[in-house]
Amino acid sequence: MTGKVIVPMFSILMLSACLVGPRRGGGLEIVPILPMVVEIDDDNYYAQDGYHYFYTGDRWYYSSSRSGERRELPRSHWPKEVHRHGRGDRR
Repeated sequence: MTGKVIVPMFSILMLSACLVGPRRGGGLEIVPILPMVVEIDDDNYYAQDGYHYFYTGDRWYYSSSRSGERRELPRSHWPKEVHRHGRGDRR
């Protein structure tokens, strides 16, 4: 029975290119990968697909709400380029 559940779940996650992590209070949370190029505002904030991402200058964090608990985003899910909204800066 376990194999019948694990194989489809693994296939879905690999095809969707998402991160799966534990959710506070139990269960799992699926977090999408950031696009190759991200444009952040002055607060180092970016939102996509119901998730909130925060850039500290050397690390990315994500949360299910803007004021929620932040978790570190794995490096494999980081964008290749970060642009500041309204500026020509590239990082």
